[in-house]
Order: sequence, then structure tokens, then C-alpha cells
Amino acid sequence: MKNIFKIIGIVFALLFVWAASVQYNDPDAIMWYVIYGSAALASFLFAFDRLVFSAAAILCVAYLVGTFLLWPDKFEGFTIGEGDIVNVERGREACGLLIIAIVMAIYALRIRFRKKLKV
Repeated sequence: MKNIFKIIGIVFALLFVWAASVQYNDPDAIMWYVIYGSAALASFLFAFDRLVFSAAAILCVAYLVGTFLLWPDKFEGFTIGEGDIVNVERGREACGLLIIAIVMAIYALRIRFRKKLKV
């Protein structure tokens, strides 16, 4: 079971690095580099049993707050042309943060219950 979580951590770390790398043409690219970069770092730390529960929990809450702050007034999907470009972009960004928050919640739960489960 430990190896499965190690693989999950590495896979998500690579996905977050990739997500950061495609932000180069975004007007606020630096902010997204930091957001996805910190998620990638947390994932690498998790993969090698170096992430602490409090860090994972704080990151989870921070990304959830970001999700709610960025969520558009009217969600219009993810595809350009299906609605107002601002709503589509905000919906995409909010969902990216939600994905990270879910991953951080999984990490936090795994860290919290790892000792109790002995796996």
C-alpha cells in the first residue's frame, strides 16, 4: 500500500509540474507557477514521507479558499466559445484549485491515519 501512495505522489507531482509549465502565456503566470509549484513540492514530499499533516491540511484549506474566491458568478463550462471568456477562464482556474485541494486532502488523511493503519 505504501508503494501505491508513493506512486500517486510522484504522478501528481509530475502533473502539477506540467500544469505549471503550460502557464507561460497566462497574464498572471508567476502566481500560477507558485500555486502549481507548491502543489508539486508537496506531492514530492508526500511521495518520500516528508510531508507533515499540518502542511497538507493548511494547503488543502488554502486551495479550497482559492476555489471559492475564483469561482465565477455563472459557470459556463471549460471550452472557449461556450460562454463569456472571463467566466470560462475563472471556472478553469477554480477547478484547478479544487483538484489540488482534493489531492492535498487525500495526502492529509493518509498522513493522519498512516500510523493507525500501519500501512
